[in-house]
Amino acid sequence: MSADALSARVRAAIAAHEQGAAFPFEELALAVFARQFSDIPAYRRFCERRGRTPSEVTRWQEIPALPTSAFKALDLHCGPPRRVFLTSGTTQGRETRGRHCMPDPQIYRASALAHFRRMVLPDGARPLIVGLLAGPEVLPDSSLVQMVEWVREDLGQDEAIFLVDEDGFAPEIALSRLRELGSRGKPLCLVGVRAVFTALLDWLRARGETAELPPDSRIVDTGGPKGGRTLSDSGFLRASWDLLGIPGYYCINEYGMTELSSQYYDDVLLQRFAGSNALRRKQAPPWMRSIAVDPETLEPLAAGETGILRHVDLANALSVLAVQTEDLGSVEGPSLVLRGRIPGAEPRGCALALSHLLEARS
Repeated sequence: MSADALSARVRAAIAAHEQGAAFPFEELALAVFARQFSDIPAYRRFCERRGRTPSEVTRWQEIPALPTSAFKALDLHCGPPRRVFLTSGTTQGRETRGRHCMPDPQIYRASALAHFRRMVLPDGARPLIVGLLAGPEVLPDSSLVQMVEWVREDLGQDEAIFLVDEDGFAPEIALSRLRELGSRGKPLCLVGVRAVFTALLDWLRARGETAELPPDSRIVDTGGPKGGRTLSDSGFLRASWDLLGIPGYYCINEYGMTELSSQYYDDVLLQRFAGSNALRRKQAPPWMRSIAVDPETLEPLAAGETGILRHVDLANALSVLAVQTEDLGSVEGPSLVLRGRIPGAEPRGCALALSHLLEARS
């Protein structure tokens, strides 16, 4: 199957799932792996070195995963990329930013919108999207900014609202804007990185001010780049209620990365509208599955055991679907619990995988 036909098949499967069809994950994962093995020479040699070829891989868990650092060393894609998204590069500089090359950005769009609707808008709400981050004029290569723009367009919102500009974040100006937007009476959906939310909440608390937002307003907190003060999970939920009037079940944390085209979201709002009070977990869409692996050997761990997270994302159909992170967590079915990041140096297993990839490049 050609790369174009395969990407169309993945998009069709996502659309069919939204209409209630089962998602054929295993079948598509093996087909995507075979295409990437064929079209990406460095990845093919990497897989061969590990004894994992399409004829030998029979389960999605066996697909060789590249460490996120590989996206800094190589451009990995099947066919000419139409968009290239860059990682933030906040800790090592622009020259070491990872690059996610996308020959078919419409798969990313389909994945992002479908799972956002399910996890953030399970009540069918159509809030006003407000970005607590810079817009596309400032961050044209940000996959997060592009996702926010797609959500805004999907909701029929003509006005792009971003509260960070080229000069940074000004809490007083942001508060004035939020009050003006709230006066329209339509719920707001604030989407942004936690450091910016923290700056706003700290500023409000220091001055004894609040910004009561319309009922059914909600927050999507993406975690975001390191650097600057960030509230803990519990502190963030408490401050959002005290200062913005948004209850905890309307505060949804997203877990994603530039190297992936799909995201995890807290399931707290989905559970609430389903009549459940279960503890919040993060849920992936059916076209992404994850496992925790041993940091030394990269061998899969049992469900519920904590290790470093590996994601297999079919929305990465024309880049690399299997990505090895440096994030700690445990996985049970579609649910994930984050445990932070590996401290210090890159885990031995990830470092060895990158070394094998760079050697295979020649």
